[in-house]
Amino acid sequence: MSLIPPGRIDHIGIAVRDLKLARTTYESVLGAELSGCEVVEQQGVEVAFMQLPGDTRVELIAPTDRDGAVARFLDAHGEGMHHICIVVEDIEETLAVLEEARVPLVDKKPRRGAEGSRIAFVHPASLGGVLLELKQKAN
Repeated sequence: MSLIPPGRIDHIGIAVRDLKLARTTYESVLGAELSGCEVVEQQGVEVAFMQLPGDTRVELIAPTDRDGAVARFLDAHGEGMHHICIVVEDIEETLAVLEEARVPLVDKKPRRGAEGSRIAFVHPASLGGVLLELKQKAN
């Protein structure tokens, strides 16, 4: 039995410095289509969701806050994969189960994410260096 109920992958997050350039590149190289764009002030980012053929989505993430987590990530690692996001039904219950199992978390409580969702991150030390975003979709 897994600690996190199996959920589908919602998107793969890619950190970029120039959102407009990244959007153009994903459109021309991969044939991706923009499915949504917004600023998430609480996280200090602007995001663009790019729809690829099938159910695959990529979230391009550019910092709007020079001191924010994504800006620090870009300074340390450069552009590239930032996280994988999976959908969960009840984010608070999922976080409680993970915390009880002593799984290292970035967020112990959910925060506002893009598309009106509630999100939280599981620390990369928990999953072999991969940052995992948990997402409870808006009702």
